[in-house]
Amino acid sequence: MSTKIEVKNLTKIFGKHVRQAQTLLEAGKSKDEILAETEATVGVDRANFTVEDGEIFVIMGLSGSGKSTTIRMLNRLIKPTSGSVLIDGQDIAKMSKAELQKIRREKFSMVFQSFALLPNRTIQENTEFGLEIQGVEKEERAKKAREMLEVVGLKGYEDQYPDQLSGGMQQRVGLARGLANDPEILLMDEAFSALDPLRRKDMQDELLDLQANLQKTIVFISHDLNEALRIGDRIMIMKDGEVVQIGTPEEILSHPADDYVERFIEDVDRSRVYTVGNVMIPATTVNIEKAGPRLAARRMRENGISSIYAIDSQKHLYGIIDANDVRKAIKEDQKDIRSLVQDVVPTTHIDTPLSDLMDDISSTPVPYAVVDDDNHLLGIIVRGAVLGALSGNEVNVNV
Repeated sequence: MSTKIEVKNLTKIFGKHVRQAQTLLEAGKSKDEILAETEATVGVDRANFTVEDGEIFVIMGLSGSGKSTTIRMLNRLIKPTSGSVLIDGQDIAKMSKAELQKIRREKFSMVFQSFALLPNRTIQENTEFGLEIQGVEKEERAKKAREMLEVVGLKGYEDQYPDQLSGGMQQRVGLARGLANDPEILLMDEAFSALDPLRRKDMQDELLDLQANLQKTIVFISHDLNEALRIGDRIMIMKDGEVVQIGTPEEILSHPADDYVERFIEDVDRSRVYTVGNVMIPATTVNIEKAGPRLAARRMRENGISSIYAIDSQKHLYGIIDANDVRKAIKEDQKDIRSLVQDVVPTTHIDTPLSDLMDDISSTPVPYAVVDDDNHLLGIIVRGAVLGALSGNEVNVNV
């Protein structure tokens, strides 16, 4: 990935005594101390981060954390007090009005919490609106709007009006309008927060599906950590205008930067964030092309287990061998263990969310085998490791 957005020491101070406030900020004064001394409010305090081309970068925090101010400085809807925002290496803080207008039209679209649909215009006309403002020819903008409405699943609703659509459908119109001018960067400020939980999840799914196909650079503002963990490639957590932590969902959950982040993640449903790869452990195996019952028995005895996974020389999974069958084969002086293999092993993939397996993990008699698309055995998952991960603890288990 290449860097699409680079933010350096980005600061925004609101109020009359900005210079004095900035001096105090650089001297180490807190946001509350600066407000008391100058009546100026520190919106964003020397933020530094990058957004990679094609990633969903989520900025989150509580009310007053500076997240909405930050996103509005990315396209200079709010002018920074100091610092820089580089878009493909160009600093928008130094652009003229004409240059800024051009980069906004060519690179950015913004989707807000409010759907902001025009009630007297059809869904088609609402979707075309941004292109109309840009002066795009009627035929071209109509074609593009129809394409985007189909992308968001609203084909056939072109002639309806906003009040004829549900809240979730109206939000999709807002998303279609944002996508219609084919932006390189999509800025989404609390875009789904006005929706009920079910519709919100549907829109998150919609966004992930769209991203898989369109690969836009998306900066998404949220105050909901579960939402951030679900859709974000990386997450930036802010508090009182400062950047507290930046990391992948796994990094945020596994290594919170401080007590503030730890409190944030206390009630997170980890099963929806962690994947099989987070809890997978090595499997004890035997090669059916080379090993006999005695070697299989020895490996099970050494590892304190009552079954062993059967693979070939290329590590393809064949199944599992039970200790009772091995003991019987030794008594009968069998040399080959192929006939002992049971092909009843449940399998999964490394990127499967744990939430998809929770019910089955608790009931399966043998651990899940983790395989790739060519059925190579990568590891296994056992109940103890899963429970340990979901509780935030590491669990050592023998298998």
